Amino acid sequence: MTRRAVDAKAEANVTANGWHPRARRVDSPNHDTRSPQAQIELIVIHHISLPAGQFGSDDIEMLFTNRLDPTRHADFQGLAGLRVSAHFLIRRDGELVQFVDCFKRAWHAGVSKWRGRERCNDFSVGIELEGTGSHAFTAKQYQRLISLTQWLLARFPVSGIAGHSEIAPGRKTDPGPLFDWAHYLFSAHLPSSLRANRAPDQPLQAAPLKKQ
Repeated sequence: MTRRAVDAKAEANVTANGWHPRARRVDSPNHDTRSPQAQIELIVIHHISLPAGQFGSDDIEMLFTNRLDPTRHADFQGLAGLRVSAHFLIRRDGELVQFVDCFKRAWHAGVSKWRGRERCNDFSVGIELEGTGSHAFTAKQYQRLISLTQWLLARFPVSGIAGHSEIAPGRKTDPGPLFDWAHYLFSAHLPSSLRANRAPDQPLQAAPLKKQ
């Protein structure tokens, strides 16, 4: 069997069970089963950093796998007993980490509503970007997010992409004002209909990203 055939077989197998073939897998227990009728129709973009404003540690992975010591840092005290996850995390260097099978329901959105439908976890995939509302995301993160989005769109009937703040207004602020929606949508060649749940976007004119 050729290398290409082996890669194709692996891709088909991973796609069948909802794991991305090029993501580093870290299994989170914080998920459950989607309804048999549920389809993946929404991509939700978040940001996260632990401790706040610090990057590069394994604390996000520890949180999503229920191993974060809440006594180790003041920022962690309010996270004791919290059970959360996301399907994917994109690190500052572009590394892709997957915690939950896409066919399972990750616990990322909380109380939420999109296009009149509540409980967005039921029909969405959650993507965390390592970052904050006051730090620009890196070019490598956008590149990885674009390729991941295209991978998801090729496999699931996604009809919308939203920030966490848009499905939980007043409660959440991520991915924040520094997330460049125009660059993301333009570079990924995404139709404006995917953002139809909000006011019309500005023309999609992508500006070159500065290296971070």
